[in-house]
Amino acid sequence: MRLAGCLLALMLLCAGGTQAAERELDDPNTIDVCLKCHDEPKVTGVLHGPHMSTADLRTHAGTIGCQNCHGDSTAHVARLDTGAVRPPPTRVFNGSRKSSVDVQNEACGGCHQGGSALHWQGSPHASADVACTSCHASHPVQDAVLAKATQAPVCFTCHADRRADALKPSHHPVLEGRMACGDCHNPHGSLGPNMLRGGTVNDTCLTCHDEKRGPFLWEHAPVQEQCTICHTPHGSVQMSLLRQRTPYLCQDCHDSSTHNSQPFSATNLPGGAVPGRQMVLRACLNCHGAIHGSNHPSGARFAR
Repeated sequence: MRLAGCLLALMLLCAGGTQAAERELDDPNTIDVCLKCHDEPKVTGVLHGPHMSTADLRTHAGTIGCQNCHGDSTAHVARLDTGAVRPPPTRVFNGSRKSSVDVQNEACGGCHQGGSALHWQGSPHASADVACTSCHASHPVQDAVLAKATQAPVCFTCHADRRADALKPSHHPVLEGRMACGDCHNPHGSLGPNMLRGGTVNDTCLTCHDEKRGPFLWEHAPVQEQCTICHTPHGSVQMSLLRQRTPYLCQDCHDSSTHNSQPFSATNLPGGAVPGRQMVLRACLNCHGAIHGSNHPSGARFAR
């Protein structure tokens, strides 16, 4: 009799525990209920990343879990009748049933405000209805767009012309992983043109090329005005990212009245009628080597 009572109590205890476990797994606030169906590497990586960090109270990892980003999932995890289509959570970031860009970005903007995202509103990407998930992936442990070695291919999915520029003989070491697009541009918006991190083109360039900053005793006017007058930053078939080869580049501003009696052209190449040394090697820069500016007392022509 005593044994039967113990068995009955054990059965009731087990039944109660099972019901409690079922109630817990049916609770959309529990991460485990999501993992019952979404237990795959492309999802579970989020458990090891910042979006599920219990140390960051913004994630609500210990209270509402996945719903912090995906919104209310009560209907999504509810038991359905046979053949019924499971409704999605409030926010879906990928797939054919994904939410609108505004709904997606609202979820991200709840935590990611200020800092580099301060000027997102009104930025070119925001105006083009670009979703945060178009560039970012929140579930992997390492978001590809946040690493220098893997950022450029993400940007190139839209900016295919920049991929072509990066393959030209003279280019910044972006494909080599030593630079990233984000070193010069802030994709979330900025006060400068073309989402540059600096207020101007020169401010951005001079963060790395500080030796060109000046002030100089003798200053080359286009250098002080804008670097892109002579250089194209994304890639060129000419040396040093020049827009065109010298002396043709120089002759866009400097006419023949201050140097020789006629401009240099293909006829001045070696083998031509009147060969000119200004057409070979670095052309004008053979002599005018300090072309960005000079502090030499005799450097008025940037020759030293």
